[in-house]
Formats: sequence, structure tokens, C-alpha cells
Amino acid sequence: MKQLVNLLFATLMSAFVLPAVAFAAEPQVGKEFKMISPALASPKDKIEVVEFFSYGCNHCSDFHPIISQWAAKLPKDVSFRRIPVSFNRPEWARLSKTYYALEATGDLAKLDAAVFIAIHEQRVPFKSDEAVIAWVGSKGADAKKFGEAFSGFSMQAKVQRADQDASAARIGGVPSLAVDGRYLINNEAASSYEDLLRITDSVVAKVRQERKGK
Repeated sequence: MKQLVNLLFATLMSAFVLPAVAFAAEPQVGKEFKMISPALASPKDKIEVVEFFSYGCNHCSDFHPIISQWAAKLPKDVSFRRIPVSFNRPEWARLSKTYYALEATGDLAKLDAAVFIAIHEQRVPFKSDEAVIAWVGSKGADAKKFGEAFSGFSMQAKVQRADQDASAARIGGVPSLAVDGRYLINNEAASSYEDLLRITDSVVAKVRQERKGK
């Protein structure tokens, strides 16, 4: 009889404890994320995760291999996009142009990580446009093609738009992650880069559930 009472008690307690655990796991505004208002433009057919970053940021350099592995395993309903920001620093604006020019010429996949390594490990000075173009050429890419893309009229517009998006999201630094154009992940809530992505996954799950409820 005593064993039966204990079993019933345990069953009743689990009914109260399990929902509490589930509730604790739900990401909360002001804790794991902040609201972006007005929301950034975001696709409707995917849950978009945006990384605001700069090649000049050492934290972004450390984060890059980790988030790259994470992005390669995203489910089909989630997309990933990166936005290079300058915070109105001329040196970082040059690096934003570098990202967009590499993307335009199809060299991004090959040289993306190499740019971080050149800046933060090899201390390559990217102090001028010519230095960037020469470095890209030294890595086997078509320097002329890259230089034309780098100097193109559309590059400056892309850099300005990236900074506008960063300002609209009210990011405090980089790297910063935004989900669905509405949720800015709070870096201070994460204990590590891996934990930052865990929180991001939980917010993605929140958006997925919201869309199912519509």
C-alpha cells in the first residue's frame, strides 16, 4: 500500500514539475533575446538567421569555424545569412567591401576563413584597397576581376545598407545574431559560443512554433 501511495505521489509531482521544466527552457524576451522593432526584412518561406560580423573582429574570427559548422547542418526550413558591418570605421568598411567583392566573384567559400587568418594570425596589413586586391591575387584568385567588383559602384551601397541593418537591429557589438528579423540574441545570456548557438536554436524553434500556430 505504501509503495502505491509513493507511486501516486511521484506521478502527481511529475505533472507539476515537467511543465515547469519546459517553461524554463522557453527563451524569454529580455533574457535570451531582445525584440527588434520595427523588424528587419526577412523571408517568409524560411526562418532566417543573420550573423552581423566583421573580419576585423577577433571574436568573429574565433566564432567563424564554430558557426560555419552549425550553419552547414541547418534544417531545410532555416536559412543563414551574414552581414558585414563597419560601425563607421573606414578600415572595417574596407573589410565589408572585401566580403561583398569575394561573394560577387565566387571566391568567398575559398577565401572567407583565409581573410580572418590573414588579419588575426598572420597580421597582414589591409591598410589600403590595393593591399586587399594584391592579397586576394596572391591567394590564386583573379585580382583584376576582384578589383573591379571591389571598386564597383554597388559595393558602397551594400556597405551602407549593411550598416543600416545593424543600426536598425540595435546591435551592441559583433558577432551578433538575429532570428526572423525580429529577435536579437542576447550575447550576455550565453556562456560560450556553443551556448550562443544553443540559444539561437531555441529561438528558431520558437519562431517555428509561432508559424505553426498561425
